[in-house]
Amino acid sequence: QVQLVESGGGLVQPGGSLRLSCAASGFTFSSYYMSWVRQAPGKGPEWVSAINTGGGSTRYADSVKGRFTISRDNAKNIMYLQMNSLKPEDTGLYYCARAREKGFSDALMDYGYWGQGTQVTGSA
Repeated sequence: QVQLVESGGGLVQPGGSLRLSCAASGFTFSSYYMSWVRQAPGKGPEWVSAINTGGGSTRYADSVKGRFTISRDNAKNIMYLQMNSLKPEDTGLYYCARAREKGFSDALMDYGYWGQGTQVTGSA
């Protein structure tokens, strides 16, 4: 069955960096667009970034553009999110998600499988 397992979250001071990982199994990882989505405390989920099947094309939410970098290693079935210059408002549970179809989308309904999430907490 499809499994997505995130890791790499933690507590970080403003301006710090973290790298999140999403290990995928149970499907042909290289055939699917993937995304990162986050949910801040008390708020709804927010799409963060997406990457195409080969990893050569990416998209970012305006709130993270220039600070976060999404990438993938199809040989290892892993997707990454490098987060730099972290801000307290980046705090949240970060999920990786598999798109239902090819193509970029920031609509959460377009993602059919989600991981359990990894917590990122920016200390004030």
